[in-house]
Amino acid sequence: MIKDKNIYDLAKKIFPIHRSITGYGNLKTLLIIKKYLPNLKIKFFKSGAKVFDWKIPLEWNVKSAYILDQKGKKILDFKKNNLHLVSYSIPVNKKIDFKDLIKKIYSVSSIKDAIPYVTSYYKKDWGFCMSYNQKKKLNKETYKVVINSNFKKGKMHYGEVTFPGKLKKEIFFSTYICHPSLANNETSGPSVSTFLGKYISSIKNRKYTYRIIFIPETIGSIAYLSKNLNKMKQNIVAGFNITCVGDDRIYSYLPSKDGNTISDKIAKHILKWTQKNYKSYSWLERGSDERQYCSPGIDLPIASMMRSKFGEYPEYHTSHDDLVKVVSAKGLNGSFEMFKKVVDIMENNSYPKLKTLCEPHLAKYNLYSSVSHNLAKKFQLKDKKLNEQKILLNFLSYCDGKNDLLTIAEKCNVPIWNLYLLKEKLSNKKIIKL
Repeated sequence: MIKDKNIYDLAKKIFPIHRSITGYGNLKTLLIIKKYLPNLKIKFFKSGAKVFDWKIPLEWNVKSAYILDQKGKKILDFKKNNLHLVSYSIPVNKKIDFKDLIKKIYSVSSIKDAIPYVTSYYKKDWGFCMSYNQKKKLNKETYKVVINSNFKKGKMHYGEVTFPGKLKKEIFFSTYICHPSLANNETSGPSVSTFLGKYISSIKNRKYTYRIIFIPETIGSIAYLSKNLNKMKQNIVAGFNITCVGDDRIYSYLPSKDGNTISDKIAKHILKWTQKNYKSYSWLERGSDERQYCSPGIDLPIASMMRSKFGEYPEYHTSHDDLVKVVSAKGLNGSFEMFKKVVDIMENNSYPKLKTLCEPHLAKYNLYSSVSHNLAKKFQLKDKKLNEQKILLNFLSYCDGKNDLLTIAEKCNVPIWNLYLLKEKLSNKKIIKL
């Protein structure tokens, strides 16, 4: 097991690997993650397997891909940047005129020096991607196009790691491993999720069971659901789709379709108490695997807590979404701390109930000043102490066994983590039961 504590270093390891929805790159990525999470199980679906309305595609791998000009000079090379090749391009080896080649080249004019990310997963096609500036410099001549790719009846790999708790009820995290060399849009998700797994594994006497899956986006979640739906619907009580968690600009929240699950409440509570500003989106602005986890008949309590949301930052799906311009160690660590809070909230959340009728005599437990509130002000007792006593009384007033700790925190207008020690202290003194 790797003892490396740096999320950014893991991101640097997996960023350059060429990944798609299948192929060697996905397996290589999972093998790296397994070094951090030894209990990770690497599994697969076979090509051709039917998963709901979809079918697992053939496995696709690439050895080389490039374009030669008339002088035999490579004007574009997949080995220098794997975004240059349209994902799932069929094999090609031919000469082609400029007017025909230009139809197969993709670029974006909004960022003239960026290479776009383009796919053609479910339609046999081919193409290349280059910057708008490079495309404009192409000469009207004959070129040679070589794409040394292959398709085979193979496997679509994914990773799954489970951390058992006292309860079979699960907290579920999902992230994807199918985008090559895109830092915020993909690399950040598996990197943060890996270290989240390390954190969960360090918790002793876990209350809940935790599950993290590393899958290809869309087809991966659909396939996983097709195999595990009944168990997921029975056990999952909260969950998050982890994507776009690496930049240092803003936090974003995308609700579950229901919008009022425990996952939604936790996300909004964390962001409320840790961020001055964050961007809240509607379910209608979804776009990642939350589409599958919250689709009709599935209806799982899955929300998303992100940094800059997919499709909402200028570098999205281009070569500019890298580990320098967009993703930072600070951004990754910040997201990691947010998801640690998710775990801590779930572990600490409970339904406290007062064990006596009316307020307990708190002074005899050394929990309340024997000096009256008005006299305390007169004698200038510290405001912090008075505020603690106010929170204590407010907290107890909601301990009816019906309000969970998260709801009580919202009603008392305090961060839930400020109530953890108070809850334990009152429980230890047998004033409340959990």
